[in-house]
Parts: sequence; C-alpha cells; structure tokens
Amino acid sequence: MTGQVARRRGIRLLAGIGLASGLALLARPQELVDRVAPAFPRERVWLVRALGARLVAQHGAVLCAPRRGLVRAGSAVDLLHAASMVPFVASPRYGPAARISGGLAAAYGAVALAAAPR
Repeated sequence: MTGQVARRRGIRLLAGIGLASGLALLARPQELVDRVAPAFPRERVWLVRALGARLVAQHGAVLCAPRRGLVRAGSAVDLLHAASMVPFVASPRYGPAARISGGLAAAYGAVALAAAPR
C-alpha cells in the first residue's frame, strides 16, 4: 500500500468517525448532554444539534471526496471550533461540554492536517 493510499484511508476513517459523531449529536442530543455534561442548560441543546449538523456536513463531504483542500478546510474549521471552546472550559455549566467538544475538535483538526493528502 502506498503512503498516499494509506493517508486517504486514514482520512476516510477519521471522517467516518466524525460523521457518526455528528449523527449521534443530531439524533440524541439531550441524551448525550445528560451523560457528559449534566449541568449544560436544556435551552441550549439546540447548539448540540447544530454542531451535529456541521459534523455531518463536514465529515460527510470529506468521506466522499478526501481531497487535500477539503481536508485542510475541515481541519481549519475544527481548529477554529476548538479555539472557540477555550473561553468556556472553566465554566461550571459549559466547561465539561467545552472540554470534550473542543478537545475532540483539536485532535481531529491536528490529525487531519498532518494526514491530509499531499
């Protein structure tokens, strides 16, 4: 297997995980929030659904067409999302969700950037 083929498979695997995560956030946002961040306000659960929709669109596109530009754009979006979570990490209400969401976004963004097709 060539390096390029292995990279593309790795990117597709990451995109599949991101797509599955997005679908879970869309399908059962309150259930997931109750498990990982019980103090998260119920009236803000729409944000979880919005994140799920973004993940489905972004990772679905990468899964279908794992091209360099698209992977790098998705990585940038994830890194921006991670940065946007920083102000909330110490919050009692939003902190657990911000740490999980931001941490996963930072990890995906960094790995995708490193694995993007050359």
